Amino acid sequence: MLKTITLVCIAFISFAFLTAQESQTFGVLTQADKKFTSYPKDSSAYAVVLYEKGDNYFEAIQGSIKVVKKYYIKIKILKKEGLREANIAIPLFHGDQATEEIEDIKAITHNGESQTRLSKNNIFTSDINERWSVKKFAFPNVNVGSIIEYEYTLISPFIFNFQGWTFQSNLPKLYSEFNAKIPGNYFYNRSLLGFLKLTVNESSIEKDCFHIEGYPARADCETLKYAMKDVPAFKDEEGYMLTSKNYISRLDFELSEYMGLDGRKKRYTKSWEDVDREFRQDKDIGGQLTKKSFLKNNVPDTLLTQGDELTKAKNIYNFVKNRFSWNGDYGIYKGIRVKSAFDDRVGNIGEINISLINLLNTADIKTDLVLLSTRQNGLPKKSHPVMSDFNYVIAKTEINGKTYLLDASEKLLPFGMLPFRCLNYQGRVMDFKNDSYWYDIVPEKNNQTFVIAELNLNSDANNITGSIKEMNNGYMAIHRKATIQNLTEEEYLTQKEDQVGNDFEIDDYILSEEQSNEIRTVEDFNFSKSYTQENNIIYLNPFLVKFFDKNPFTLEERNYPVDFGYARKYLYTVNITLPKDFTVAELPKKKHATLPNDGGDLQLNFTHKPGSITLIFKLNLNNSHYSVDSYFALKELFKLVTTIQNNSLIVLKKV
Repeated sequence: MLKTITLVCIAFISFAFLTAQESQTFGVLTQADKKFTSYPKDSSAYAVVLYEKGDNYFEAIQGSIKVVKKYYIKIKILKKEGLREANIAIPLFHGDQATEEIEDIKAITHNGESQTRLSKNNIFTSDINERWSVKKFAFPNVNVGSIIEYEYTLISPFIFNFQGWTFQSNLPKLYSEFNAKIPGNYFYNRSLLGFLKLTVNESSIEKDCFHIEGYPARADCETLKYAMKDVPAFKDEEGYMLTSKNYISRLDFELSEYMGLDGRKKRYTKSWEDVDREFRQDKDIGGQLTKKSFLKNNVPDTLLTQGDELTKAKNIYNFVKNRFSWNGDYGIYKGIRVKSAFDDRVGNIGEINISLINLLNTADIKTDLVLLSTRQNGLPKKSHPVMSDFNYVIAKTEINGKTYLLDASEKLLPFGMLPFRCLNYQGRVMDFKNDSYWYDIVPEKNNQTFVIAELNLNSDANNITGSIKEMNNGYMAIHRKATIQNLTEEEYLTQKEDQVGNDFEIDDYILSEEQSNEIRTVEDFNFSKSYTQENNIIYLNPFLVKFFDKNPFTLEERNYPVDFGYARKYLYTVNITLPKDFTVAELPKKKHATLPNDGGDLQLNFTHKPGSITLIFKLNLNNSHYSVDSYFALKELFKLVTTIQNNSLIVLKKV
């Protein structure tokens, strides 16, 4: 068997190598293409990119410099789901005075030796908005087993649109190649993102390659070739991740500097010193941070004067949180109007949190603005400022040697706790009197769900009565509060009953106000539940509460990290009181598992004495995020978690 597998792998690698090396001619299938029938590296793949290539270069067209992008791709359809790959949409950008154009679209469907070519009459243009349109077409005569290929040339007047290449997509690729030829007077920052390595990484200088009519000088060009082989599909159907654009393997290009053929230079990439200087003069963020007098005149005097610094800070935070309702917009660069938002009691993130910053500074509590990128917006670049990377602002203040990060947009969040959407590693602190700097975002550490259950078996009535006390702390409590707030009590309890099932009924419920606080919820449930006997044998699953219904990690391979946002702990303990006529026939085995590098652990313990059984289940996830290398360990741990919750049956015998 080992020898067979090795031969298959060698054959597959050889096939991929041949596919990449064989000469590719549009309309002509290679021998490797014709022999391709399956993709053993990913049995779930519904289509596979056999070959993909892009050629990007600059060209002087009718006296203007244009970016020319030639694109070619060839795809094998393996399953019915892959038929959707036959519908193509190519986006085109429109500026105020210029627009991108498409030339020479060609497309062929191959079915064995037969070919069906796309008619130009079946290519359509649709407008999306004033800035974007799309060229659309559908391949004719596509079936499972077809090979489709197409190519086109895109001509762009926007040198900013020289943006790079995406190696990874929803389809696995045998080979993906990006070529570029960049005149020496254009300087681009470039970065390779994702977790895959380049197979080919080549660069050279071509002399006198670029010329514009009317200018005597010629520019040298940097010639680039990047390629990847055997690129796995990016599968984002699993949860516990940041936005996928952080992880998809791609090359990004960003225009840094341009030197005209007349010798003049223009810089596009700024330093943080440049950004700091511009922010101090900015009429939106910078300007709105000067609205102290307006706010001071429109809030109670005692808000800014009574109590020590921490008391004042908390009072101001709660005032802003209760004064404003967040309208759902972030709005940090345009449209920030603190005065009108204060009067209307409604604002975007910028207006709410800049109002908070202004009031704290008015109360002589030094507070800075922090630029953030939310979890779904992507990680900001660290090498140089890219202001479009940021879409959010919060406040940072230090009181008695302790730093607090504040966001007053969420009613349920206590002082010093950020919304989950903000837990994205780092933010940039904009200290307007000094230089800006990066600051780590450290989530709340005490995030727990503890469940204590008491079960009493009644042999005469064939039922179970009992109680459940559920305590949530930290982000778990905030999530629970939001759930309770958004549902009626009847809806909430019905949801809890449905989660347990099997004739589980909640007879009484209390949300304990005395034991709950800003970051804790304590709930008490009294319940009843029936059970069945077969030949005086009872099979009892003691897990009335399940922390995970199913394993959230199911991929054969995941080439991006797992991100929970915050560390968390789960505890479930249950004490089962047995009638005198019941004996324990079988208990589940104790279990223990750990994650590498103290990343977490799982424990299941049972104790048994006459008349009672006690179960304790613990799950600790000590990290907020886990590397790619930890994925399979996490997957196995959660497999054990779901097995324990679903299959830990206690066997009781009635005597």
